[in-house]
Amino acid sequence: MIVIRGKGASAGVAAGPLCFYDRVKHNVARVTVSDAETEWWRFRAAQAKAVKELGALAETVRAEAGNEAALLFETHQMLAEDLDFEAAIETAIRKNAVNAEAAVHEVCERFAQMFAAMDDDYMRARAADVRDVSDRIIAILTGSARFAIESDVPVILAADDLAPSETVQLDKSKILAFITENGSGSSHTAILARTMGIPAVVGAGAQLKREYAGCEAIVDGASGVAVVEPDEDTRTRLLRERDEQLRRQETLERLRGEATVTKDGRHIRICCNISTPADVPAVLENDGEGVGLFRSEFLYLGRSDLPSEEEQFQAYKKVLSDMEGKQVVIRTLDVGADKQIVCFRLPEEKNPAMGNRGLRLCLGRPDLFRTQLRALYRASAFGKLYILFPIITSVWEVREAKKICEQVRRELASEGVAFADSVPIGAMIETPAAALMSDRLAGEVDFFSCGTNDLTQYTLACDRQNGRLGRFFDPHHPSVLRLLKMAADNAHKNGIRIGVCGELA
Repeated sequence: MIVIRGKGASAGVAAGPLCFYDRVKHNVARVTVSDAETEWWRFRAAQAKAVKELGALAETVRAEAGNEAALLFETHQMLAEDLDFEAAIETAIRKNAVNAEAAVHEVCERFAQMFAAMDDDYMRARAADVRDVSDRIIAILTGSARFAIESDVPVILAADDLAPSETVQLDKSKILAFITENGSGSSHTAILARTMGIPAVVGAGAQLKREYAGCEAIVDGASGVAVVEPDEDTRTRLLRERDEQLRRQETLERLRGEATVTKDGRHIRICCNISTPADVPAVLENDGEGVGLFRSEFLYLGRSDLPSEEEQFQAYKKVLSDMEGKQVVIRTLDVGADKQIVCFRLPEEKNPAMGNRGLRLCLGRPDLFRTQLRALYRASAFGKLYILFPIITSVWEVREAKKICEQVRRELASEGVAFADSVPIGAMIETPAAALMSDRLAGEVDFFSCGTNDLTQYTLACDRQNGRLGRFFDPHHPSVLRLLKMAADNAHKNGIRIGVCGELA
């Protein structure tokens, strides 16, 4: 019996033979072309076909798995037509005189690496979306197939990773569960697996070996464990757990719409984190009590220019309107040298996690900060907005940011622009300094939000992106919990609320 430990991405237990997925490899040759114009129109034709395919796929998925899953492919449509993506490909074709396939591949890798370098799990997972869209366009350009499962019976599908379109377009009647070497619980593939009710374990790494192909296996998507050639006791135990999980899921479904109250009568608000306006339907469908953290960085990614005030306003307005009066906490821009935002042209830093990021960057670029704040306050007229400042270490930072907020409010008032009378201001507790100063910070803001991923990283001097550190990155470390308790106690003493986000939540 061999036990493989990964991360549970979609709950459920499934048993069956292990089958390794072999995707069609696109060997993209880089060819110098004499007619760049023809190559450009080859790309445009493939792009148009990809958009049409994604639209049809969205409708198919909507019928099978609901609106949340369909939104993914509608987002992929927008990515395929993204003006910055398109412009970069056109530049590669015309300036470098290369074939369309090579141009798409090279631009895809540049964009994907930008996402992969980010310190946010959700945003890192978007690298797979970029590659998925690009693979589709390249497959159309080369006329090659994309998907196949070499098995006549239902299997537990093993792979290095699975793109969202692969997850959806593979024959579901042949898939009992997924297990992948790479990937994360926040990837769209994991989300789709949950939506479709398919158990999944991701991030198994080198434990998942080709020599196990054809072996009987059991996957437990809740605990993140897969067992190859289980003994009889293990088989009985896991299948019993499967039945128990099904009963628990039925119980949870009955609780949809009920208040989140503990047995001793305490109400705990459970909100959802989002990265784009397209994520809002999932919040509402899953009974979220609000948006606990809206990462505003999506507006700045993969583009050569800064988003205008109007563009930001429309995005924030849509989220606030669609949330129908529920709270929406929007974090002001949190980018830094590690996030490779093209339009910022930030200098390389030797230690970007401790460099010019978050509120530090915004205070150093007041023009950028004011534009975002104007958009936020304008949008506040359309819902229940909370503004959250990231990477805080000192009281003076918060006071300076609040001064700029007040200046923006006065400007809008003088211009006759509507905005909410009251917009709560919050500070993220994600550095030990912020936790240690939380007694003072609590007097400056209306709420705290504890970013436990960064708080763990900074407290333990442990790089959260370094997978080799494993057990050393421990969100339950007593030092982290003590800092959280200190922040909570100081919040309560000052009559402000405190929330938790990140993996620990």
